[in-house]
Formats: sequence, structure tokens, C-alpha cells
Amino acid sequence: MQSSANGGTPIKMSNDGNVTQAGGRVRAGRPTLKTIAYMTGLSVTTVSKALNDAPDIGAATKKRVRLIADEIGYMPNRAGVRLRTGKTNVIALILSTETEMFGLSSKLVYGISSRLSGTPYHLVVMPYEVGTDPMIPVRYVVESGSADALIFSRTMPQDPRAIYLREKGVPFATHGRTHLDFEHPYWDFDNETFASIGVKRLAAKGRSRLTLLPAPMDLTYGGLLMRGFTSAIAELGLADIPSRGINIDTDRETFKAEVKRLMSSPNRPDGFVCASPASAIFAITAAESLGYEVGRDFDLVAKESYEVLQQFRKDIIAVHEDFLEAGHGLADAVLKALSGVPANQLQALEVPQI
Repeated sequence: MQSSANGGTPIKMSNDGNVTQAGGRVRAGRPTLKTIAYMTGLSVTTVSKALNDAPDIGAATKKRVRLIADEIGYMPNRAGVRLRTGKTNVIALILSTETEMFGLSSKLVYGISSRLSGTPYHLVVMPYEVGTDPMIPVRYVVESGSADALIFSRTMPQDPRAIYLREKGVPFATHGRTHLDFEHPYWDFDNETFASIGVKRLAAKGRSRLTLLPAPMDLTYGGLLMRGFTSAIAELGLADIPSRGINIDTDRETFKAEVKRLMSSPNRPDGFVCASPASAIFAITAAESLGYEVGRDFDLVAKESYEVLQQFRKDIIAVHEDFLEAGHGLADAVLKALSGVPANQLQALEVPQI
């Protein structure tokens, strides 16, 4: 590749990262800030500030510097950045390793990473397994200084991760709310309203014996789902047919066995409100194995991020939850938190539509 971005003698960049100027002078090795400075005719300080979107650098200069950086494959040296600035330019996403139906986690990750594109920050995903101590990856990130801010999900009412990060002064944003006595950035889906909408949609179809296929009750949204469901049931005078010992984290066979038990009882449910797409599919396949048909013998409401549930069974009542937009919102929130915007200005609640 050739370039004359510094307005002077043409420069050639080889595949191994060497920069050669006509006349034979060679600067070897991995492209650095000095490489970009040499190619643009700017100072190293100006190049660094341009790459970090400093407000005192003009837009044209930033564009020129980023163009050269992209052309030569410049990647910042994280250790060097940290030594110079005390920052890593990394956002850590703490994410469950559980496989989610329809790749909901992948939409969230894409939403965050796409929003970080064009900023100095990069996303690193830190996995953990459901059932293990969720504090482990958070402590690792903080104690190793491997990220400037964190994003995490599966929030709890008194979430120890949020308490710990606040005590440590580390910026963070959560996918879901807490019931803590301090403000923090979040993006959440209004699960209480979703459950209430679900009950009312089922009642409008003449269903009167309803079951919530819930989220774990130790998670904030599990409690909100239950509150929305039970409030709407009471308001409309319907029957609550509770499930036993299952939630969306329960393994498939145990989950389906419980739905079969419910559908085999004398007072079987004729409507379900499902906390996840997977639970909806497991419930339908379990009921169908007993000869029941969704839309005829029972109805079912579920939330989803992809437009696929009604392709599985056209009679499913689907309510959209936008994981991509959640990723965008979480990235925006954590970036603004890093710049000092107050937490109470960095909170968003996605309200489902009827």
C-alpha cells in the first residue's frame, strides 16, 4: 500500500508493518502512534488526541488520522495506553454462558459493540455460568484493572455487583433494574407491564385459568413479572394456576414434564404467560404431546426479540423485546457514565406495546 497522507514523499506500508519512505529509510515493526505521526506530519500528541476524539482537535484532522490508522492496521497497545492515561479503553460485558433461544445474547452483544464502533472503547465479553458466584468475573475485572467500565445483566433486587462497583468507584450499567437505594445507569424491559398485557390479551380470548411460566424469583425481573401477572389476574377475577419448581433456567425435560402435569390436571390452564421464547416453545411441545393445540385448547403469550415465534405456531401472541436497542442503550449509558453524566439521566425503560 502506498500513501502520501503527510503531504510529502510517498510512503509504502508492507504487510509486516514496515514503513518505507522513497529513498530507502525504513521504520520497522508494528504500527504505532509514531508511525501515524510520521505519515501525517503531525505530532504524536496530536495523533493520540485525534484517535481519542479530543474536543480540541478538528474534525478534518481526526478523519485524516483515523484513515491512516485504518490503512496501516494500527491497533492501540493496551499496556501503553494504560501507562499513559490510566485507562484501558475497554468495556467489559459480564454475560451468562447459558445458550439462549434465538441468540438473544448475540443481539445484545452486537448492539453494544456497534455503538462502541468509532469510539476509543472496545468490548470484551467476560462469561460466567448460571449457578456460580456472579461476583467472580466482576472482582476479576476490577482487581486486574482490565476494563474502565462494566455492563452486566440478570440483575437482583439487592445486587452485590452494583454495590461493589459503586464502592470501588467503577462506572457500570445494568441490563435490568435493582431495588437499591442509590441510582445507577440501566436499560430495562418493563416486565411488569408485559405480564399484565399478557393476562389481558388472554382474557380477551376468553381464557380464565392462567399460568405464568416464570423467570427466577431471585432476579428483579422475575419479581416484576409475578407482580404484573398476579395484579392483572386479581383485577379481572381470573384463576391463577401456579407451576411448581420451574423457571426459564430449568432444563428442558423438567420444564416440559411440569407443563404436562399442569395440562393433565382436572383444572388445567387454558392460557400461559411465558417469560422467554424458549419456555413458550417447550410449553407448546409438551401440551401438543398430550393432544392439545395452541389457539384451540389454550393460548399463549410470550416475549421475543426475533420475529420467529409466530412462524413456529401462528397462534402465539408475541410481544416484542428489542435486545438490539438494549445494547445500544447500554453502550450509550456506560459511555456517558465514563464522561461524568449523572446516573439518574442514564436510565431507560422499554415499555411493551399492546
